Amino acid sequence: MPLSVHEREQFLAEPHVAALSVSAGQSRGPLTVPIWYQYASGGEVWVLTSADSRKARLIEAAGRFSLMVDRTEPTVRYVSVEGPVTRTVPGTDELLWEMSERYLPPEKVPSYIEFAKAELGEQVAIHLRPERWLSADLGAS
Repeated sequence: MPLSVHEREQFLAEPHVAALSVSAGQSRGPLTVPIWYQYASGGEVWVLTSADSRKARLIEAAGRFSLMVDRTEPTVRYVSVEGPVTRTVPGTDELLWEMSERYLPPEKVPSYIEFAKAELGEQVAIHLRPERWLSADLGAS
């Protein structure tokens, strides 16, 4: 059963790990990788990634990407969004903290921030405007 607009936006706003997919070019399937993301109902989705990563280069070339999040309990539910990139901005400490606090327990955030700043290099935040949605709850009656 498809989710209502409210249900799909609420589900996407939860801190799931997303599968990000972007065209990898002619004669290739899409690049699909797990990624943390941020979303508030009715807004844009954004991800942080290394500025020189393959996914950042492919997203820049394609101008759009998709995210899919799912769960298996208490029912199988998924939401997929696809849309254009609206902007790419340099990553900041504030964005890194926001994303880290979304996914990690509070006591783990400082050490993750240290790791990210030392090991992950320059980051960019890539924003997507949801244009197409697919969603379902396969256990809903």
